[in-house]
Amino acid sequence: MLSFSMSDNKQHSLSAKPVAFRGGGFSPKSYRWVGFLVFATLIGIAEWGTRSGWISALTLPKPTDVLLTFKELYQSGLLFKHLAPSLTRLVVGSCMGISLGISVGVLIGLFSYIRSGFVPVVAALFPIPKIALLPLFVIWFGIDEGSKYALIAFGTFTPTVVATYGAVDNVERSLIRMGQSFGLSWFSIVRKIVIPGAMPGILSGLRISLAIAIILLVAAEMLGAEYGIGAYILEAGSLYDLERLFAGVVILSLLGVIISALIGAIERRVLNWRS
Repeated sequence: MLSFSMSDNKQHSLSAKPVAFRGGGFSPKSYRWVGFLVFATLIGIAEWGTRSGWISALTLPKPTDVLLTFKELYQSGLLFKHLAPSLTRLVVGSCMGISLGISVGVLIGLFSYIRSGFVPVVAALFPIPKIALLPLFVIWFGIDEGSKYALIAFGTFTPTVVATYGAVDNVERSLIRMGQSFGLSWFSIVRKIVIPGAMPGILSGLRISLAIAIILLVAAEMLGAEYGIGAYILEAGSLYDLERLFAGVVILSLLGVIISALIGAIERRVLNWRS
C-alpha cells in the first residue's frame, strides 16, 4: 500500500505542468506598430477608393493630394503662420483652465464647506455649451486674443474640476487611515497619499479637457481670427477646397495624437509606482 502511494505521487509529480505566473495584475502593453498599421490601412483604402472612383472626389480628396497641400503649406510658410498662433492660444488657455480646475477640484475633494459651495456651481456650469458663450466672451474680453483664451480656459476648467474631485474621492480611505495611524500630518497625507492616489484620474480627465480645448480653439478662431487652424479651415470650407480643408483637419488630428502621447509619457513618468 505504501509503495503504491509513493509511486502514484511520483507519477503525479512527473506529469504536473508548471503554472504561469499570474500575479502581475492587468498591465496592458502598447504596440505602437498596430496603430501605424491601422492608419496606413485606412489611408490606403481612401487612396484606392478615390482613384478607382468608388469614393467620389466631391466627398473625399485623395490622400496624396492632401499630402501635396501640406508640402505647399510648408514651402509657402503658411503652415507656421497658422500653427504658431493656434498653439499659443491652446497652451495659454489650457494652462489657465487646467491649473485653476485642478486647484479647485482638490479643494472640493478635501474641504466640506468648499464642496458644499462649489459643487452646485460646477454642476450648473458644466452642461452649458461653451461655444454658445463665445459671443458673450467677445463682448467681455474683445474680439482679440482675450476672448479666445477665456473660452478655452472656461471650456477646460469645468471637466478638469469634475475629474479632479472625483479622483480625490476615489483615493483608498484605508491608505489615509493608515497614514493617520502612523502619525502623518494632514499636509503629508495630502502630499504623499491623496495627490499620488488621485493622479491617474486627474490625468485621464486631462485627455478629455484638452480634446475639448482643441474643439473650442477651432470655434474661437473661426470668429475674428486672421491666422490659425480654425481660420484656415473656415476659409477652405467657404471655397469648398477639400484638399486644404482636410489638411487642416489632419493637423488637428495630429495635434490630438501628440497631446495624447505627451499625457501618456507623463503617466509613465508620474505613475511608475503602479507597476
